[in-house]
Amino acid sequence: MDESALRADMIEGLEHQIGEPLGASVLTALQRVPRERFVEESPYANRASEQGGTRALAPATVARMLTALDARPDDRVLIVGAGIGYTAAALAEVVGSRRVHAIDIDRRAVYTARSNLADAGYDAVLVDRRDGAHGLPEYAPYDRILLEAAVVEPPRALREQLSSSGRLVYPRGTTAQTIVAIEASVADETPSTGSIADPDGPAPDSDELPPVPDGFRLVETAGPAHLRPMLVDGEQFGVERNRTRREDREFAARGRTARHGWERDWIDWDETR
Repeated sequence: MDESALRADMIEGLEHQIGEPLGASVLTALQRVPRERFVEESPYANRASEQGGTRALAPATVARMLTALDARPDDRVLIVGAGIGYTAAALAEVVGSRRVHAIDIDRRAVYTARSNLADAGYDAVLVDRRDGAHGLPEYAPYDRILLEAAVVEPPRALREQLSSSGRLVYPRGTTAQTIVAIEASVADETPSTGSIADPDGPAPDSDELPPVPDGFRLVETAGPAHLRPMLVDGEQFGVERNRTRREDREFAARGRTARHGWERDWIDWDETR
């Protein structure tokens, strides 16, 4: 079976899983992007997978996020969490490659996304190594921002880099996550507190469904999600995540000896003997 037929079968399965037809722009994007250029093993299986040390989102999750984002031609888009580059390619089909910007804190992910996008013909997409919490202010404001990592509340920098009529989509929550889309509240409107029910997600009054940020309103929910939490600097692959072990090694490298027990030397860390 050729790749286009496999792609068509995948899309049909997505619409069945989501329970409704995909919008025209999302449908066209998923039909055009050669997922096999991004995922080597079983590219059209509807499941998340590991690809070169980077997690490839399940096609259903990508479809839900793209639907919630509702990007339009010529929108300027920022993706926080470049991943394997597949979502960036899909958005490039909607808004144009030069209007898609993707960032990731993990250098390996940046390399993987750049390589995959170039191989698939989307090399005009900008992919840079940045801390997602700071966004990419050089190209702001953005009409659409997509956060491909779970957070309780999107970072302030991302909210500030959104245009006044823009939309920000992110998986909201920790263990239980719901994909949500938020927009800035108009002046005479009461901001939403996340009261729109989602039949597949947590109940509206659940403690696991926190309110949207001040000054924003919830405009759409797009079903459950299971994304990894947003990383901060020091948590990416290859970096020691246990601060105590890391500092113990640094402390030992200084050749310090404890005079009154390790607690004393820990307190005197910055002193020079």
